Amino acid sequence: MSVGIRDVARVAGVSTATVSRALGRGPVSDAVREQVEAAVRATGYRPNLSARRLRSKAAQTIGLIVADIRNPFFTAVSRAVEDAAYAAGMRVILCNTDEDPAREAMYLRLMEEERVTGVIFAPTKVTADGLRADSLSFPTVFIDRSGLPGAHDSVVLDNAAAAASLVDHLVAQGFKRIGGLFGSTSSTARERQAGYAAAMARYDLAPLARSVAPNATAAETEATRWLSQPDRPEALILSNGLMLMGAVRATRTLGLAVPKDLALAGFDNEPWTDLVEPGLTVIEQPVAEIGAQAMRLLFERIAHPGQPVRKVTLSGRAVLRGSTRRG
Repeated sequence: MSVGIRDVARVAGVSTATVSRALGRGPVSDAVREQVEAAVRATGYRPNLSARRLRSKAAQTIGLIVADIRNPFFTAVSRAVEDAAYAAGMRVILCNTDEDPAREAMYLRLMEEERVTGVIFAPTKVTADGLRADSLSFPTVFIDRSGLPGAHDSVVLDNAAAAASLVDHLVAQGFKRIGGLFGSTSSTARERQAGYAAAMARYDLAPLARSVAPNATAAETEATRWLSQPDRPEALILSNGLMLMGAVRATRTLGLAVPKDLALAGFDNEPWTDLVEPGLTVIEQPVAEIGAQAMRLLFERIAHPGQPVRKVTLSGRAVLRGSTRRG
């Protein structure tokens, strides 16, 4: 059962109005304030800070916790979130976790201390699976990642369908030994791997999937090792833009021609993917819409905390270029 201000007042032996004044730094004696704070600790009471801020119409702050700000996807989403927050007269605290659950926990504590109005969060699967609906004292919207069913609002890509569409395209081009290199820390990568595997099964093709840390260095190292083997795949799908960059570096290290020796496809339509010869086939994510939808869900959650949890699933767009063209 949740603990309310009446419980604190009962334990402290004072009125609810006195509790409110003590917690809000109102006019009460030091002895009473200490008495109320002791009752808060004893009961585990966590004030509804977002509701208090709405009632006071004070300047509000949004927390934005992303997995890797070096990833252009998160850079673009962060810009969309900041634009929407600025338009609403709100500030943004940006934190970068490097897919580290310990850093995620630290920044969630920071959000508590800063008394943010709400948080937009791209968590690792480890953290997401541990966050129940009542785990946090502020409204939270997940972006790019899924959490426990019915726990938190979220805005995600239809990852399985997007990955499957890349397999469909590669098979249509005549490729059969299609490998997949996927990130090891997020629900997003797992969903993309599942979509890849399901599509391969539809064509009676054996999936060739590996997982690594979702960054360029790890992807380059693993791709170099994999592509050095005599039974290397003839096409490779990467589960994010940084990993795609690492795979491009690996082909250059090994002297492999794209797509003659290896077809490449991945996610995130960043400017560099069109500049690399012969141009890289990618899934373009609606990054601006992801950020805007996340802010919309957060504002609505703040205004109506009791409404049902919602999940917005958006579609990606395949941008087909020379890196997957055979013949």
